[in-house]
Amino acid sequence: MSIIRRLGRSPVKFVMAEELRTAAAATATATAAATPAETTTSAGGKKWTWPSLLRWIPTSTDHIIASEKRLLSLVKTPYVVEQVNIGSGPPGSKIRWFRSASDEPRFINTVTFDNKDENAPTMVMVHGYAASQGFFFRNFDALARRFRVIAIDQLGWGGSSRPDFTCKSTEETEAWFIDSLEAWRKAKNLSSFILLGHSFGGYVAAKYALKHPEHVQHLILVGSAGFSAETDMSERLTQFRSTWKGAVLNHLWESNFTPQKIVRGLGPWGPNLVHKYTSARFGSYATGQLLDEEESKLLTDYIYHTLAAKGSGELCLKYIFSFGAFARKPLLHSASEWKVPTTFIYGYQDWMSYQGAQEARKNMKVPCEIIRVPEGGHFVFIDNPSGFHSAVFHACRRFLSSDPDSESFPEGLTSA
Repeated sequence: MSIIRRLGRSPVKFVMAEELRTAAAATATATAAATPAETTTSAGGKKWTWPSLLRWIPTSTDHIIASEKRLLSLVKTPYVVEQVNIGSGPPGSKIRWFRSASDEPRFINTVTFDNKDENAPTMVMVHGYAASQGFFFRNFDALARRFRVIAIDQLGWGGSSRPDFTCKSTEETEAWFIDSLEAWRKAKNLSSFILLGHSFGGYVAAKYALKHPEHVQHLILVGSAGFSAETDMSERLTQFRSTWKGAVLNHLWESNFTPQKIVRGLGPWGPNLVHKYTSARFGSYATGQLLDEEESKLLTDYIYHTLAAKGSGELCLKYIFSFGAFARKPLLHSASEWKVPTTFIYGYQDWMSYQGAQEARKNMKVPCEIIRVPEGGHFVFIDNPSGFHSAVFHACRRFLSSDPDSESFPEGLTSA
């Protein structure tokens, strides 16, 4: 059961890694787009309220949904947004996957772009750490022409429910994401689909495919996290961790001090930090197709509100990764158990090395290919959307063509 609101057409290193810095830096981006006192009326205007003016952290669930709507106004394809009810947890379970102090229902924020072709394959898109489904705003139009596209905010992020995060182990934390995704699949009545995950979302997608391979037709992992273990640490990182600075940062990591806490701690100055980050990461430091002024403003606004909201899913960090973003339960160790054909996609400048995928492929017993996209970093789907789309279409050629063997490798991309 779901609550649906229909939206019509709109014209309109540190070693923690770039993705974590995304959050930390996202700490401030929304100056131009988010004001402590701003709320959006149904007419699209702004009104000022005293509670808003007095709020230390200028955000709310309403702000997240409103900023999502503004960002998706850049997308031309009609879409539907749903709050998909996944319940309060498995019946009779006492495990803390979905639960806060109460047993209230949880919801997964879902955006669906239907395709006029009833035979079009379904693609489910899962965002990475410190992100949410709106990060794919540059991809929805192109992908929706050939797929039925469904993008979600993982439990505890974006516009989804943010229950208290009470997991105390890696196993329990993985279950939080894998089982909430499975509950969502059941609620949406999806039998099989192509599953695409970015970075931490790739880790979740891979773990989901290992547990529920019968529902995944093809797995696409974009700059996926989770293939390296602490044993893969470079000598430089090992030396740094032995210094007092390294010890302090490692302590903060193990204390579950997340980048989002910095954003919240800055209160009304948080949007400024996020703005600086977005301008740098997707502007002067980007390698592909730069964001224009409107895209940058709306993405900044969206990032700020999704980061500054109540902490929930973000607290998975210390249980899934050790300091330096090394997986506690590396996917590499499960490569021989892989049951779903897989395509890895990496930007040329991605800090997440494609060599982990190459090692995993050696032990896989299913078809596997690795595609590298030029002019793209960790957010290759934002940096070089056209190259990214070519990689995705090639990965899914057996679903899109009656003669997939006739499809040549896309020009400009590299097979690893």
